[in-house]
Amino acid sequence: MARTGEQRDEDVMDIGSELKRTSSSRLQERPWLVDLVVVLVVFVYNLLVLPLYVPDGLWPGTGVVVSVGLCAPYVLRRGYPLIVFGIILLTAWLQLALGVGILPANFMLAFALYNVAVRFRWPISVPAAAAVALWVLLAVVPLMDSNLSWPFLVVVVAWTWGTTVRIRRDYVDGLKERARQLEQEKESQARIVAAEERARIAREIHDIVSHSLSVVVVMAEGASLKVRTEPERAEKAMLTVRDTGRNALAEMRRMLDVLRDGEPGSHAPQPGIAQLGRLIEESRASGLPAEMTVQGDPVEVSAGVDLVVYRVVQEALTNARKHAGPLLGRVAVQLRYEGDSLEVRVTDDGQGLRARPGSEPGGGHGLVGMRERVAAYGGKLRTGPRPGGGFEVVATLPIGGGD
Repeated sequence: MARTGEQRDEDVMDIGSELKRTSSSRLQERPWLVDLVVVLVVFVYNLLVLPLYVPDGLWPGTGVVVSVGLCAPYVLRRGYPLIVFGIILLTAWLQLALGVGILPANFMLAFALYNVAVRFRWPISVPAAAAVALWVLLAVVPLMDSNLSWPFLVVVVAWTWGTTVRIRRDYVDGLKERARQLEQEKESQARIVAAEERARIAREIHDIVSHSLSVVVVMAEGASLKVRTEPERAEKAMLTVRDTGRNALAEMRRMLDVLRDGEPGSHAPQPGIAQLGRLIEESRASGLPAEMTVQGDPVEVSAGVDLVVYRVVQEALTNARKHAGPLLGRVAVQLRYEGDSLEVRVTDDGQGLRARPGSEPGGGHGLVGMRERVAAYGGKLRTGPRPGGGFEVVATLPIGGGD
């Protein structure tokens, strides 16, 4: 298909844009090329007019040597700004001592001053500008009859321009550094949030798995002992095992946010105070002599506190089942509403953590997780052996604490 004139124009513009981008990229990769071009242009122009400024009686190559000293060092200005400035200034003073007139190449002294002002702050750039101004005063001003200000204006402009560029670069660098710090803070905050979320998930998994599996193990052991002599009780125990397992799976799916449509119990709400009765019944079915009482007038609490109460009771019952020992006769769960606080107390008359050799009160991930949960909602947790024997867990939570 033949291409229209408009399409050909667009192709030409695209090629031109690509060439500009390529040229710009090459210059950015080789910035010294720009400096080399400046040096060559000034040096060549200076050679053309050099015979007009070199007095008779000097060695014929004096003007060329002075021109090289004024121009050539500028190529290295990016790596050695002060050394380049010093060589060019020294060459200018040598030029003055030899009696060589003011050359076009002397403008390189202004370029070198600009380079110093770009790279260094006032303690260095101001003395450099003063040194150039002194040279101008002794070399240029005596040759002028009128308008003596413009040579000094060149010095001021070169220094001011370079200083302005440096200030802007420092400002941009400061913005970049601030952006980098903010990005690091953001990443750090993200890591902290991720660590907190992992800790929360670990606590949830511990509570669900520890409680549910302990019930499953106890009921399964009882069923295995009664399967021949009392098959009906064994069947009831296995049904409890089934329901406990299903509930645990549903809670874990909900907690990990990978729920499946149609899964029994997968859309149930997070457990709370309303589910404590079912928790007590499950514990009693597994052989734990648990009972619950409520004191005061129950009030509605936030969803977060509701879940904390449930997990505290769940973990306390699990610990009683694991550590209270065979002499356990009673586990009492008590909720007491007192004004703006809710006290959750779980006590037993067993051996507590002392039934487990080498363990200490308050040890283990369960109690640590309990303490973190309660503290997150502005509450306090106290755990330890009771004076009369047994173990107690007491959590005091502000009613309506943040969710």
